[in-house]
Amino acid sequence: MQRSLLSGFAILLGLTVSTAQAAPNVVASIKPVHSLVESVMGSVGTPHLILDGAASPHGFAMKPSDASALSKADLVFWIGPDLEQFLVKPLNTLANPAGSVPLMNAPGLALLPYRSGGLWGAHDHEDDDHHGSTDHKHGDGDGHDHEHEAGAPDPHVWLDPANARAMVDAIATALADLDPANASAYLANADRMNTALTALETELDRTLAPVRDVPYIVFHDGFQYLEHRYWLTGAGAITINPEVAPGAARLSEIQDHIRKSGATCVFSEPQFQPRVIQVVIEGTGARTGVIDPLGADLESGSDLYARMMQRNAERIRTCLSPK
Repeated sequence: MQRSLLSGFAILLGLTVSTAQAAPNVVASIKPVHSLVESVMGSVGTPHLILDGAASPHGFAMKPSDASALSKADLVFWIGPDLEQFLVKPLNTLANPAGSVPLMNAPGLALLPYRSGGLWGAHDHEDDDHHGSTDHKHGDGDGHDHEHEAGAPDPHVWLDPANARAMVDAIATALADLDPANASAYLANADRMNTALTALETELDRTLAPVRDVPYIVFHDGFQYLEHRYWLTGAGAITINPEVAPGAARLSEIQDHIRKSGATCVFSEPQFQPRVIQVVIEGTGARTGVIDPLGADLESGSDLYARMMQRNAERIRTCLSPK
């Protein structure tokens, strides 16, 4: 199924429609956003990617080439200031403010509030809507303060394929408004991409269904939207701020929570490579895995989004499945 769906994304690239009009200068912040933007642009043009490789948007510093691309940009697609804080000042000073498109504001996007504390209860499956309810229930947390305002939306919105479809629609609308000569190409490409994303959503559901009720721990709370869409049982995060190493008391608390929650796996991320993973699993029987919200080591392009989501789902299922 994975190969056939990736083939579908490849066919999508071959079928994208374009005209002979000059392409606008477009910039995208992170790889998943870049992937969706490139799928909508098709053969009209190629967006510039700012955050490539294994860098994290938390604490990222731009290169001169990125600043140059921003200064020439007609449109800049990003999630928003809650994720790419490094873009706030450059967008105000280098790029045309009217060309900034924060996809957190995309119509139809389902937003979830940040969770507090970093330790959560299991999902209440009886009361939740499996696909898309925003009132998914968790425990009240452990009272740890963090820097997010109460009720502020979690910006990792792209990890829900339904949100990715809303983002694709917003991208196509912005491009069509900017570049009417190529509007039909953008809208046709968006329709094809959304068909592929619907198929991807169904595939991920089949992949993750066998491990929905198996608890696990993540390095930082960046996967809430994936959990919510597929009814996964995330039990907590090692750190609230991925740029700040957790202290001994926090590690002891997480280790105790792993035992109490029955967490089967503790997932790290390639952007941070925390050595604390081995510390917190010691004596718990939990396994380790790696999941990645950005596709850090995948080649950028239109099919990156599908490959990233498929790989994360497979890694989650593998680590949570009985050995």
